[in-house]
Amino acid sequence: MSGYAKADRSTCPPAIDVPRTYNAAVDFVDRHLAEGRGAKVAFVDDTTELTYAGLAEQVNRAGNALRGLGVRMEERVLLVLLDTVRFPAMFFGAIKIGAVPVPVNTLLTAKDYDDLLRDTRARVLVVSAPLFDRIAAILPGQPYLEQVIIDGADDARSLDATLAAAEPELEAAPTCADDFAFWLYTSGSTGQLKGAVHSHADLVYTAEYYGTSVLGIREDDVVFSAAKLFFAYGLGNSITFPLRVGATAILMAERPTPAAVRRRLVEKRPTIFYGVPTLYASLLAEPGDLASSALRVCTSAGEALPRDVGERFFARTGVDILDGIGSTEMLHIYLSNVPGDVRYGTTGRPVPGYEIAIRDERGNDVAPGGVGDLWVSGPSSASLYWNKREQSRATFHGRWTRTGDHYRCDEDGRYVYQGRSDDMLKVGGIYVSPFEVEAALVAHPDVLEAAVVGHADENGLIKPRAIVVLTAGAIASEALIDALKLHVKATLAPYKYPRWVEIVAELPKTATGKIQRFKLRKS
Repeated sequence: MSGYAKADRSTCPPAIDVPRTYNAAVDFVDRHLAEGRGAKVAFVDDTTELTYAGLAEQVNRAGNALRGLGVRMEERVLLVLLDTVRFPAMFFGAIKIGAVPVPVNTLLTAKDYDDLLRDTRARVLVVSAPLFDRIAAILPGQPYLEQVIIDGADDARSLDATLAAAEPELEAAPTCADDFAFWLYTSGSTGQLKGAVHSHADLVYTAEYYGTSVLGIREDDVVFSAAKLFFAYGLGNSITFPLRVGATAILMAERPTPAAVRRRLVEKRPTIFYGVPTLYASLLAEPGDLASSALRVCTSAGEALPRDVGERFFARTGVDILDGIGSTEMLHIYLSNVPGDVRYGTTGRPVPGYEIAIRDERGNDVAPGGVGDLWVSGPSSASLYWNKREQSRATFHGRWTRTGDHYRCDEDGRYVYQGRSDDMLKVGGIYVSPFEVEAALVAHPDVLEAAVVGHADENGLIKPRAIVVLTAGAIASEALIDALKLHVKATLAPYKYPRWVEIVAELPKTATGKIQRFKLRKS
């Protein structure tokens, strides 16, 4: 295999022709009324069901309300919203008037929100009531913010009242397919938030190339995503993909704990479930049913899925997990396993419509089987990082996007994750993938989660250091630490074993489930 691969064109859908004049809200929302789905349920949250007709009306009211607050085309609207039916209404309401919604992480600090309000220059903030206290202190003195609307408030700032007072009919703004439609901030696994700017057409490309062609989502599907809507993975899972085909999405406002997720899998009977590796491992660590009889496929992203976790999940449920990799920059998954062709321990092959290359530090293709940086080319790439010129130049290279992930391509054309480029370790002059060591540790019955970072020994030489979370009932001890080191030595080449093993109660993570290794490197 060379360092460059295209998707198998025999499985590619026809090229998507998005017209120049195009508004994503019309395509993803209004179209369903013309196609007769008005009475069908589009979203189910913790308290409400919303039909496609109800969604279209809420989108129109949201757009008119934002216009009434003075929002104009191309201006940003900051959304700090929990996963309820209000999220898609406000998201597409802003898009329909040509404004730019910016959904952001609901678990940030007051300073983070202060930075985001200033970076986006949003004139309107829409926030869920349970989150408002975290933001209230930084609102005075904001240089751009003019209006705050609160979902769940009982005063003049109430989102309910604002929508009720707005007109239910709305003509879409004359936007173009390449107009900026929304921003998504990177999840912060490296410690820095960057606003990736996406266009109207990007939603169509991910919905067709991954949602339809790989996942095979259908109109009769009921989908449930543990990943939240502010995350690119969750936005596609719960909004873009189901709305593309007229399916139904289950939304959950609370944190995706194993108990909360399990309850919805059993009670709501989704046919498609989207998770992350940490959650799958946590679900497996507890007894009881993991899936309703309706579940037919699961997906995983955010971080590479350890082989052991995927194999144990399939053995217990009979349901495959399609492990894939995507990014905020590319909007969703561009490299994935597919139904009927899953090989755990790999990230599969390129998604139709996308091209993959593995390159060295100078941008040259690596030799077959070699390890290098993963580059991706595809139609859903963000245009730039807002207000970050140097970072944009380092990431976006013509039609190619440099992902920051290290991969190798095996003899079957499947891609195998080696770790983040800035996480790779050089031990004794040889590169070591932290993910490979982590996967070996997780395969031990006493380990629930593991993270591996570099640490200097007494001679200043870098060696692997492991930070692990134990399974319920496992007892931390020096004997267990020694056993874990021996387990890795027996599984991998001996030089890869962790010289230090630290047992902790939990690992630092982003809200999307990614381990924040930069924090572990500092500790």
